[in-house]
Amino acid sequence: YGFYDECLKVHGTANVWKHFTDLFDYLPLAAIVDDAIFCPHGGLSPSLDRIEHVQKLDRFVEIPHEGPICDLMWSDPDDRYGWGISPRGAGYTFGQDITETFNHDNSLQFIVRAHQLIMEGFQWQHANGVLTLFSAPNYCYRCGNQAAIMQLDENLSKSIVQFDPAPRHQHGVAGKAKAKALPDYFL
Repeated sequence: YGFYDECLKVHGTANVWKHFTDLFDYLPLAAIVDDAIFCPHGGLSPSLDRIEHVQKLDRFVEIPHEGPICDLMWSDPDDRYGWGISPRGAGYTFGQDITETFNHDNSLQFIVRAHQLIMEGFQWQHANGVLTLFSAPNYCYRCGNQAAIMQLDENLSKSIVQFDPAPRHQHGVAGKAKAKALPDYFL
């Protein structure tokens, strides 16, 4: 959402962008906080029912279009039970029963994920078994959503902090915004 264009503008080449996208193939698939909170980008996979299975995946690959790595990136919690086909075309949907089994079998308190625009910045689902945090306020400069983060203390007591979008920066004449050209993908 603008990073490629910014790299071209600042560096005159897409090489910096390419190096960053290559670097993404080395970032962790998920994190575990204090053996109690599982943190993937998206969600769960029908191929992975234990944390140990996630740890055995070969991470140093581009995110595939299907399979457990894809599922960790793109799956979403759903109000329906069981596994479902994701309307996104990648990953799955998973119900409260899947969340409860995964959390129980892995001795987890809950799952924290991102990946979905939430207007209030956060949403608890599946009887507080899944927390979605969305930390990009006013997503794509047009959604008007809040952002949120979760703070944990040493006892894993949690608090959610919400952020409003920053006010639009005014340029030029007072009260009149200077027009800024946005790339086509923002229209």
